[in-house]
Parts: sequence; C-alpha cells; structure tokens
Amino acid sequence: MPVGVLTLHLQLDLSPSLKDKRRALRPLLQRLQREFNISVAEVDYLDDPGQALIACAHVSNDAAFTQRVLSKVARWVETHWGHGYIAGEWIEIIG
Repeated sequence: MPVGVLTLHLQLDLSPSLKDKRRALRPLLQRLQREFNISVAEVDYLDDPGQALIACAHVSNDAAFTQRVLSKVARWVETHWGHGYIAGEWIEIIG
C-alpha cells in the first residue's frame, strides 16, 4: 500500500508575528484536509513567522493516483493561497 508525502516549504508574506502566521496557515490546512481528503500538519519552522514547512500525507492502493493527488494539492496551494508562495516542494512515494 503506497503512502505519499508532499512537503511544501512556504514563504509567508506579511506575517510579523506567530499569531499572524497561524491565522494564515490554519484555514489552508483545514481546506486541504477537506478538499483532498489528506492528512496535513505544520512540521518545521514552528517559531519562524516568515516561513512554514507543511507535510501532506495520502494513502491509497495505487501509487500513480497518490502522485496525482499530491501534485494537485501543490498546484492548488500555488494558485489559491494568497498569503505567500511555495519556496520548495517534494513528493515522496513510500511502498
């Protein structure tokens, strides 16, 4: 059973405080979970208001499908999220 992990390094615009960062990230994480049925968490740069590293996990019985879903997630963030930009993205399929 393949597990896919998408890691997104996000640079945030206009986040002078951690509170502003959380206010920008929380709706994004909730929307990704709801829209794509994936698990999402902020995994690094927790104390840096200017950047975030989020990981998205997807499990299915088809590695190609998992790859497509995670690619769609990255494109969605790129086009719909207005609080910054993607500085780096990595997809890893395990299994």
